[in-house]
Amino acid sequence: MPKAIVDGVEVEFEHGMSVLQVAELAGAEVPRFCYHDRLSVAGNCRMCLVEVEDQRGRAPKPAASCALPCSDGLMVHTRTDKVKKAREGVMEFLLLNHPLDCPICDQGGECDLQDQAQAFGRDGSRFAENKRAVEEKYMGPLIKTIMTRCIQCTRCVRFATEVAGTEDIGLLNRGEHAEISTIEKAVQSEMAGNLVDICPVGALTSKPYAFTARPWELRKTPSIDAMDAVGASIRIDARGRSVLRVLPRLHEDVNEEWLADKSRHAIDGLSRQRLDRPYVRENGKLRPASWDEAFKAVTDKFNATAADKIAAIAGDQCDAESMFALKALMDAKGSKNMDCRQDGAALAEGGNRSGWLFNTTITGLEEADVVLLVGSNPRWEAPLINARIRKRFLTGELQVFGVGAPHDLSYQTDWVGAGPQTLSDIVDGRTAAADALRNAKKPVVIVGQGALAREDGAAVLNMAGQIAEKYGAIQDDFNGFNVLHTAAARVAGLDMGFLPVEGGKGMGEIIAGAQSGEIEMVYLLGADEFDTETLRNAFVVYQGHHGDAGASVADVILPGSAYTEKNGIYANTEGRVQASRLATFAPGDAREDWTILRALSGALGKPLPFDDLGALRQALVEAVPHMGGIDQIAPATWALPGVAGDMQDSAFDPIISNYYMTCPISRTSKTMAECTEVYMAGSLDQARQAAE
Repeated sequence: MPKAIVDGVEVEFEHGMSVLQVAELAGAEVPRFCYHDRLSVAGNCRMCLVEVEDQRGRAPKPAASCALPCSDGLMVHTRTDKVKKAREGVMEFLLLNHPLDCPICDQGGECDLQDQAQAFGRDGSRFAENKRAVEEKYMGPLIKTIMTRCIQCTRCVRFATEVAGTEDIGLLNRGEHAEISTIEKAVQSEMAGNLVDICPVGALTSKPYAFTARPWELRKTPSIDAMDAVGASIRIDARGRSVLRVLPRLHEDVNEEWLADKSRHAIDGLSRQRLDRPYVRENGKLRPASWDEAFKAVTDKFNATAADKIAAIAGDQCDAESMFALKALMDAKGSKNMDCRQDGAALAEGGNRSGWLFNTTITGLEEADVVLLVGSNPRWEAPLINARIRKRFLTGELQVFGVGAPHDLSYQTDWVGAGPQTLSDIVDGRTAAADALRNAKKPVVIVGQGALAREDGAAVLNMAGQIAEKYGAIQDDFNGFNVLHTAAARVAGLDMGFLPVEGGKGMGEIIAGAQSGEIEMVYLLGADEFDTETLRNAFVVYQGHHGDAGASVADVILPGSAYTEKNGIYANTEGRVQASRLATFAPGDAREDWTILRALSGALGKPLPFDDLGALRQALVEAVPHMGGIDQIAPATWALPGVAGDMQDSAFDPIISNYYMTCPISRTSKTMAECTEVYMAGSLDQARQAAE
């Protein structure tokens, strides 16, 4: 490997690394504004100046280390007087037009410009001219702009173009008249909130968070996102009982350092329409009740109802502990009617774990050379996974084919069909997608819930598995068959068997049974994503955190905790086990979900065999051993999933019609309502016209 000497320290580096990267390997601190590890090099700010020296001698002037490839034997000096003076001059120019907004700037306290001006700037300015002013720009409901602060680093332009896949942001004019602008339009991306994170100054800040808090006022809790099935690593910033901000944490294998907009900005819904006390329905109306009254109403009905007439449905944001506790309670009663698939997706039928996991893993997508999307819109279902596919696509080594309703996925996609017939054509080798898959070294098949939440979902899943097998996606060290989930709770529920056992009823049968009278009691654990009106004839117990669809039909409401208000275990779409942490306490009399179920089991005379979270997790790990491996993915042996059978001719319908409202939290969020109005109006009109 080549070697360089940085400030007297010899360091080995890989070919193609820049001087700035090599300097960091040696432990030198090099300031920068425009440079970002995950973006292309611009060389705008000139803050990373260093002196370099090779066999021919020292360069006549400092060089921008971010744009200078490092060569073998190069000597780099980062702390000379010449470098110090050059950086002070650059900082002086950067501050020439920058306003003195620090006391009122939302970036204050976590601003790169503040930090580097303190460390590398000078204590005065030789400029007395008036500062220029720039008009504010409109970038949508999520981004607040104060463009006078902008230093034209172009990080936002490069992120939007390269990562988010939108060209809405650009640099207009030249010289002193240069401005970042969207030409007065909202940034059309589900990852626009990341523009605030990468802005090194206060030019782009979070509009929903504006003037809310200072960073030193906030209690910071590392946790896991539950708004989709990706399981992004997040940091929850709270003050008192209020969650004020959610930011991404670095996790190279899952979300890198990005976060989707819904995960970041839907948190204002945590304070609206909350269930903070038990309720019991009397004479057709819900009234506040004590826990004892609520438990008595549940126990009376539970004990008076036969086991085969009781059912349980787990929602999309449930933690593994609460689902395990509810399953244990149903098992103690002897009921076999339970399901964690609110959408009725045909999973766990005729196969093992490999039939419901994202087996390639998220990082594994960067090895794929052909991707076949089946009934999936990853841009809405999993924006971070969509960004990974785009990242691979930009290398020029990936082709993407789609079966289903065409969408703009931010990269070129060849839509080769709309429904199951196309899958049969691919198996028979009659499409361009079949030719590409045949010639691929690492083909990937991604099956979305839009293809599985149908009556023929099991047959579609089986056909997709046949495609994976026929075209070499199943290899010794690579599994290219994937199911893309949209629910954070789904994989854990499937892993622990929160499903109807032999003789039990699944989701569709539970609904039909409730309508016919075969099912007399239904326990909803945070389940809101189906037509709950179909349960009107049954006695419904709803345990959840928002007054949403499930609460509207409930006979008894037990107030639970949202994902930010409890310690819990989740498994993301690739089967990675992750732990969330309590950041704030639930409002009023609401309690953590597993504690409610434990107390209820005692009232029913069937006490569950655990009294604390540690004992519950121990029981969970004994039943599902891989749940104990935090941040690990248990390998799954391949078996052809689904059940072969006839498939319908109808096209695959998208499982998500509005990205910004998919759960009780996002549906009560004011910010998500504004995003829906701005971004989704056209999409919703098209969907409404198609339905008519």
